[in-house]
Amino acid sequence: MPPRPTPALDLIRANTRRRFLQQCGTGMGALALGSLLDEKLFAADSGVPVLGKPHFAPKAKNIIYLFQSGGPSHLDLFDPKPELQKRNGQQVPEDLVKNIRLAQIGKEAKLLASPYQFAQYGKSGVWISELMPHLQTIADDVCFVQGFHSEAFNHDPATIFMNTGAQLAGRPAMGSWFSYGLGSENKDLPAFVVLMTGVGQPLTNAAWGSGFLPTTHQGVTLRSQGDAVLFVSNPPGIDRQRRRQSLDVLKDLNQARYDVLQDPEIQTRINSYELAYRMQTSVPEVMDISKETAKTQAAYGTTPGRASFANNCLLARRLVERGVRFVQLYHRGWDHHGGPDGNLVFDLKKRCLETDQPAVALIRDLKERGLLDETLVLWGGEFGRTPMMQGALKPDQIGRDHHPHGYTVWMAGGGIKPGMVYGRTDDFGFYAVENKVHVHDLHATILHLFGIDHLKLTYRFQGRDFRLTDIHGEVVRGILA
Repeated sequence: MPPRPTPALDLIRANTRRRFLQQCGTGMGALALGSLLDEKLFAADSGVPVLGKPHFAPKAKNIIYLFQSGGPSHLDLFDPKPELQKRNGQQVPEDLVKNIRLAQIGKEAKLLASPYQFAQYGKSGVWISELMPHLQTIADDVCFVQGFHSEAFNHDPATIFMNTGAQLAGRPAMGSWFSYGLGSENKDLPAFVVLMTGVGQPLTNAAWGSGFLPTTHQGVTLRSQGDAVLFVSNPPGIDRQRRRQSLDVLKDLNQARYDVLQDPEIQTRINSYELAYRMQTSVPEVMDISKETAKTQAAYGTTPGRASFANNCLLARRLVERGVRFVQLYHRGWDHHGGPDGNLVFDLKKRCLETDQPAVALIRDLKERGLLDETLVLWGGEFGRTPMMQGALKPDQIGRDHHPHGYTVWMAGGGIKPGMVYGRTDDFGFYAVENKVHVHDLHATILHLFGIDHLKLTYRFQGRDFRLTDIHGEVVRGILA
């Protein structure tokens, strides 16, 4: 006689039918995931590059994104404006502000000249502030994009936009797309790693989450103190052999469930447990910067055992050396509206002291090790700052408001043309007016450097093919080497 139906069996069958119907709508995504889980398969029908199979020959293999959270002032770091010097304290021209929204200041705000001195450096003659003496020394290794612009003028949507190509939470981060499309070259480390330092406005994992991609592609946050990754260490009384036995049993149970439901997230869970087990050995080794020479540590300005941007820059080099595809460094504290919580005199100087030396040491270190040609380094925040003043004309009060309409990011290595300035803002540093580069254009260009056609890196979700660049984006060929 056939076995009698049970409530549990009925539930499994119902879930199986539900899963079948769901798969009818998301089949392309499942096929793409299957191709990534098995390197022998090819996702030709989906147009998604398989692990290690880009669309065309790449220039870059790894990326280090130095995200300066809060909005560094391009007008005080990279983009001096003589017109601001002439008209310091005057009313902002009406035609500049009549059709825009400002975050915190009114349209009656007065123009503010930079309190810092600038000079030209390198063959490109790029203007760099006195606040960044180390960056001045590598001007010919860097491409400064001065016609960059975004859309969001508040921190959360602007940060999410820079990292995911959308202002609302829920889209995959750029690092997740890289993990999905290209994977990691090291099976013992994640493809996408996140390191964070500084203080200021909070950051959420919407900026490094996997969105609707399988969660195996989300950024893995590493910590500089305590356990590098939460919950990876064995619990008290559990040795490595017992942990292996437990994972084997858990894998069998999850696999049995997957055989019934065919849910890709179950395979993701299996893979995450296995990666966590391998990371127990690989992560402590890569995080131990005390093994670096005294000369290297001094170049970065590191202090082993303490959380700092310098330590994270050195860790970024160690991670890409070991095959991590996408390393994201967040350094908070660039939100300088004026006042004791953030101003253009004391606090901007502090941020530059914290970041200028290690960022430049990273470029030099990669270059000396022959890694810069295949590693793209990107530096920038979610927006710039207004040419109008916020606060008061006192050293501890002076500041600027949020500004997405024209600002500067810079890049080095990884197929980017060095020693050049691309684009320009107007005489007030307000709007990008020449060789303008939008967020979607930046993303399209970065993908191109990795051999990926941004139009083809897609994932079907809820009946639509999504991509990092949404329905926009043009490759900026003028900055390609």
